[in-house]
Amino acid sequence: MTVSPAARRKARHYAMQSLYQWQMTSAAINVIEAEFHTDNDMSKVDTAYYRELIHSVPKRLDEIDTAFGEFMKEREQSELDPVTQALLRISTYELMSRLDVPYKVVINEAISLAKKFGATDSHKFINGVLDKVAAAHRAMEVQATQKSK
Repeated sequence: MTVSPAARRKARHYAMQSLYQWQMTSAAINVIEAEFHTDNDMSKVDTAYYRELIHSVPKRLDEIDTAFGEFMKEREQSELDPVTQALLRISTYELMSRLDVPYKVVINEAISLAKKFGATDSHKFINGVLDKVAAAHRAMEVQATQKSK
């Protein structure tokens, strides 16, 4: 079964909001997931992808934070606003673990959500960090894309 790009987009949107809530409240991810299913129309959401993101990111948090943290220059992770942090975590997870999703799609989706929900110009910061994460974790894909230009 092919999943529509719109259903994936909504999965990322809700995953970002769920991880934001998790970061802010420290509530159990299962509780947050149940609330999202109760409070939102999930009929047009790739719920399997949503579930994967919200359960996998917390399980691999140290690995994910380390993977993007090395590309943040002078900024400390503690200085990141919760939306930026959630987006970097989701996107880094996707870049590391979901090779079926093109790296440009991962980055573009993060930028789009940052423009909608993030701080002013946070999308530029996210783009810069994720470009470097992609180059580190998807080197062959990035190089192939650059050669075809």
